[in-house]
Amino acid sequence: MDKIDRKILAELQMDGRLSLTDLADRVGLSLSPCHRRLRALEEVGIIKGYCALIDLPLVGFNFSTIVFVTLKDGDKDSVLNFEKAVIDIPQIIEAQRLFGDPDYLLKVLAYDLQHFQQLYDEKLAAMPSVQRLTSTIVMKDVVSNRQILL
Repeated sequence: MDKIDRKILAELQMDGRLSLTDLADRVGLSLSPCHRRLRALEEVGIIKGYCALIDLPLVGFNFSTIVFVTLKDGDKDSVLNFEKAVIDIPQIIEAQRLFGDPDYLLKVLAYDLQHFQQLYDEKLAAMPSVQRLTSTIVMKDVVSNRQILL
């Protein structure tokens, strides 16, 4: 990956809807070489996809929590079963496995406190191998979807 590839990535992070023509102009390439580079970045998996960033409160998600999860057991089957359960809950929008205690960090969206309580009781607490859940309410997003400097 060279300087031009980094410029392509920077431009797409700022505006993923750029036309190929506009992208080529911004990075100083003609259309064909820009297209080849873009396809190569997609094919090797550096560009994993394109998406729209959504203003969550405008679509009803007014409640965001971070849930720390400690598992009862750390064996392979327990971990795999827990991770499968996480994938099946669409309100979990991010999940990271951590070293040490707790074992996982989950970012969970809900419409409001009542919706989160229902989700917590019916789905989060019912996930396999969960020993302890610790939740904290997100007061404010200070940084999100920040451009990665390459």
